[in-house]
Amino acid sequence: MFKNKKEHFIFILMICTTMVFIMSCYNIAISEGFSLNIFKHAIMGFPLAFVYALIGDIFIVGKIVKFISSKILKPNDSMAKVGICMSFFTGCGMVIWMSLFGVVTNIGLSSNFIYAYIIAMFTNFIFAIPLNLLVVSPLMRFLFFKLFPPITHIDTQRKAI
Repeated sequence: MFKNKKEHFIFILMICTTMVFIMSCYNIAISEGFSLNIFKHAIMGFPLAFVYALIGDIFIVGKIVKFISSKILKPNDSMAKVGICMSFFTGCGMVIWMSLFGVVTNIGLSSNFIYAYIIAMFTNFIFAIPLNLLVVSPLMRFLFFKLFPPITHIDTQRKAI
């Protein structure tokens, strides 16, 4: 899918931008209810959340997902299987990573931090995984392939990642 690290980085930016904004809106709606302020608050918090998400995706979650995927996937697996596997494990890792960010920025390291973190992971997981697998990843892949036509040989793709 990716011919080089630049394309891979662009794809990460596309997914990260979309997921951070939508999940920010979701979490604001849960905590404050539905109002026009959801988008305003999401935009205000976006820069810090985006940088935190990007760092986590590139340097922590992405490396763990690459390791896990290398143990699960076989060289002859389809592009669809590779994409779903990578999206699922990245989504799981990012829920853990970003829930930590959300809890720390909203309640800090208070006495109910662990409880709030567990609840945040659960509520984020039930929304983020379907959102990522069914909407964001397919849409971003579609847009990415329009910008950068895919490569067809799976071994070349794995080396590029």
